[in-house]
Amino acid sequence: MLNRSNLGRKMSLASATFLTRRALSAAAGAHGSHEGAGRTWKILSFVVALPGVGVCMANAWMKMQHHSHEQPEFVPYTHLRIRTKAFPWGDGNHSLFHNSHANPLPTGYESSHH
Repeated sequence: MLNRSNLGRKMSLASATFLTRRALSAAAGAHGSHEGAGRTWKILSFVVALPGVGVCMANAWMKMQHHSHEQPEFVPYTHLRIRTKAFPWGDGNHSLFHNSHANPLPTGYESSHH
C-alpha cells in the first residue's frame, strides 16, 4: 500500500513527464516544416560565426604583436624530454616538428640565430 508522500511524488513525476512531453511535441509541431531552416543557418553564419572568427583572429594578431619573442628559461625537469629511443629521422634527438626557438632538447635550447 502506498503512503501519501510516495503517491504525491509519483503523481508529480508523472505530471512533470506529461508536461515535458507535451511541450516537446508542441515545439515539434510548430517547427514541423523546415522551409526556413537553411535561411536561418545562413543568416546566423554571416551575422554570428564570421564576425566571431574575425574577432578571434584580431585578438590573436594583437597578442602576437605585443608578445615578447624571448625564450623562456630552461629548467631541466627530469620527467620532461625523456629519450629512451632515438627518433627514426634526422639525428634522432629532434622531434618531427621541432622548433629550435620553442622546443628545447634534453640538454637545453639550441643556439638560435634570432
